[in-house]
Amino acid sequence: MVFFVISRGCDKELRTLYFEKTMIKTDIIIIGAGPVGLFAIFEAGLMKLKCHLIDAIPQAGGQLTEIYPKKPIYDIPGYPTVLAGELVDKLMEQAAPFKPGFTLGERAETIEKQDDGSFVVSTSEGTQHQAPVVMIAGGLGSFEPRKPKIDTLSQFEKKGVEYMVKDPDVFVGKKIFISGGGDSALDWAIYFAEHNDSSVGLVHRSDTFRAHKDSVEKAYQLQKQGKIEFYTHAEVIGLNGNDTLKSIEIKQKDQPNKTVDVDTWLPLFGLSPKLGPITDWGLEIEKNAIKVDNTLDYQTNIPGIFAIGDVNTYPGKLKLILCGFHEATLAVQSAYKIINPDKRFTLKYTTVQGIQGFD
Repeated sequence: MVFFVISRGCDKELRTLYFEKTMIKTDIIIIGAGPVGLFAIFEAGLMKLKCHLIDAIPQAGGQLTEIYPKKPIYDIPGYPTVLAGELVDKLMEQAAPFKPGFTLGERAETIEKQDDGSFVVSTSEGTQHQAPVVMIAGGLGSFEPRKPKIDTLSQFEKKGVEYMVKDPDVFVGKKIFISGGGDSALDWAIYFAEHNDSSVGLVHRSDTFRAHKDSVEKAYQLQKQGKIEFYTHAEVIGLNGNDTLKSIEIKQKDQPNKTVDVDTWLPLFGLSPKLGPITDWGLEIEKNAIKVDNTLDYQTNIPGIFAIGDVNTYPGKLKLILCGFHEATLAVQSAYKIINPDKRFTLKYTTVQGIQGFD
């Protein structure tokens, strides 16, 4: 990486030349490289618009890649089932002809409107991007795991305590305990019970679960087979070990505390979404989501800034990937009019003209 240092004393011509060379300029800045952001590249490309994506996660795919790449998705048209990671691969393949740019591993921090009506978005690392249109496709924002209140928790993070399963193969052959009562906790308990030789422990503060009924029934079947060990009306209250986690202490209603040897503890209490610095951009926020003024193009209260996918809200909103695809398509149509106010674009079906990428 090359760094340029321009002091305040530099003459105006040199400063102008520097910023022209280092500013990333494009037609549409897309904040969020998840599935909706990736599909927006394709729709923009059909209209000869170039995109550059910014994402705090160091690889494209957003939460599909970061949190559950091997989890199946069932509501993508044409795919009875597709793994999240596979969907990302297909979307990247679909976007490839239009040569998108990416700034990954950097969070969008600030936005400034320029005299010419364009926007400059700066990242946590100081990378600057300029475009006449900004599309926020940040999903539910950045995610932070909901952590239990245990004094020594931070000591064992990444040393036996994990908050998500990126690659289940890493845990094969290990003695695993999982805390939680939702879909994620039950699904992974079932997965590891079926793929590990040793039993899996499941600790839950109640005896009722928030997961799908089929998953709960499956878990109880595995309990009868000795593959899942249930601890209900219970919680993990202590962690033990030196450099790595060796055991956990479980407090259970009407039972003495119990210490259990483990290799891995997965407290799966869900993830807390946060919009981050975007909340300071002057956008209208409603219930931790960006309110869009209409469903004709999903533009926000600031002209030229759109919000698409799970990050937005409007009456009747459904947080589904396929709905985000629809929103991206309409938003790009409106963006074209902003970028090319004197031109008229005639929609041509891909079945007629095919896909013509950028040289």
